[in-house]
Amino acid sequence: MGVTPATPPRKAVVMRVDFGGCTVAVDGGEMLDVTVRGRVMGVRKALGNTVVVGDMVGLAQERERTLIDDVAPRRNAFSRRASGERAVEQVVAANLDQVVVVASLRDPEFRAGFVDRVLAQAEHSGIPARLVVNKADLGTPGEPDAIVADYARAGHPGHVVCAQTGVGVEHLHQVLRGRRSLFVGHSGVGKSTLLNSLFPALALRMGEVNRKTGKGRHTTTAAELFVPEPGVELIDTPGVRSFGLWGIGPDDLDQSYPEFRPFLGECRFADCRHGAEPGCALRAAALAGHVAPRRLESYFKLREELIAEIEGRMRGREPWA
Repeated sequence: MGVTPATPPRKAVVMRVDFGGCTVAVDGGEMLDVTVRGRVMGVRKALGNTVVVGDMVGLAQERERTLIDDVAPRRNAFSRRASGERAVEQVVAANLDQVVVVASLRDPEFRAGFVDRVLAQAEHSGIPARLVVNKADLGTPGEPDAIVADYARAGHPGHVVCAQTGVGVEHLHQVLRGRRSLFVGHSGVGKSTLLNSLFPALALRMGEVNRKTGKGRHTTTAAELFVPEPGVELIDTPGVRSFGLWGIGPDDLDQSYPEFRPFLGECRFADCRHGAEPGCALRAAALAGHVAPRRLESYFKLREELIAEIEGRMRGREPWA
């Protein structure tokens, strides 16, 4: 029995990936549950990173089954280091116009390290990114605006919002139009609440912060692409506890901080680590207000973690475990 291509040939966008199968949207918005042809998955016969949310795929019909027959080349992809002991890439989504990292001012506390990891990964992937500071009503006046200003200096636009009351939500709504946006956030920051405030018809399940641990409960179980209104595509992802970088090492991490670039190569010493060395142009830029101190501090911490990760591999263990 041969394989008969669908007539006419159909293209589709991957909306969700589950074990062994995908949900795709074909022209006209029809949603189909499909499987993936074995040769597309490769010798391991596992989806892995072969098909991810946002991929454009070709469909074929085989008897009663609709199959993903091929995957179009990606214009970009956003990855992270998969959880676990081994260093493995996890492609989160593909063909994006922007990454939106959602953080909360309080409950849980704003974590610059997590935000900077996501922004660095987006920069490394060549994808524009912006920051949303949610739960702005829980802080002191001006506090969330100061955080957003620091990231604006870094080239990452920001939004101060309160998803519960709707403050700042409409401006964010405007920058989502005409784009495919990947939403990433720490567990409990109110990402699902924010998306519901932006698009009430989504009716995503809301989670609460565990008052005992201060950590959020997961409300999304897999990355999923939604089209809540014409011209708006958003990909919601599960809340995560940590975010591991992929494809970025300690020696090139500074390239993923765009506000650093004008000062790189301007230090007195060519091998400057931007620490205690005299004549460091990057530290001088921070003192002059061109680089936010919180960003420079997070860079140092992240670089040390990447160095420790490499040293851990050399000793046969993974510090991320």
